[in-house]
Amino acid sequence: MVDHLFVLAVAAIGWGLALASYRELAQRFDWPMGVAQATAPLTVAAIGLAAMASGLLFAMTRGPLNGGFVIMIFGAALAVFWLGFLRVGAQTALLLAPLAAVVLLVAWLGVPVG
Repeated sequence: MVDHLFVLAVAAIGWGLALASYRELAQRFDWPMGVAQATAPLTVAAIGLAAMASGLLFAMTRGPLNGGFVIMIFGAALAVFWLGFLRVGAQTALLLAPLAAVVLLVAWLGVPVG
């Protein structure tokens, strides 16, 4: 059985952290930046932080003994993978982070879809 909320929370934290920190790492290591990260860095960082907040809120609600700590660890590991191995591909987090956050919140709150 797959815990979809767990996976969505990990994705929201990981992609949000990757998105919020990509500009700094790209400048430091001379990686290419997308137009959004070059022209609107605060907006991009805010989107990343909002996605992270939704995943962290879910992890805190779940509690450390029920997987909350593991969600945070796996989210950080996803961010390291996304930034370290994908580099330019890490810019896809601009689309994936808010998507994961919205789907997490909709599924968590039990909002009927359709």
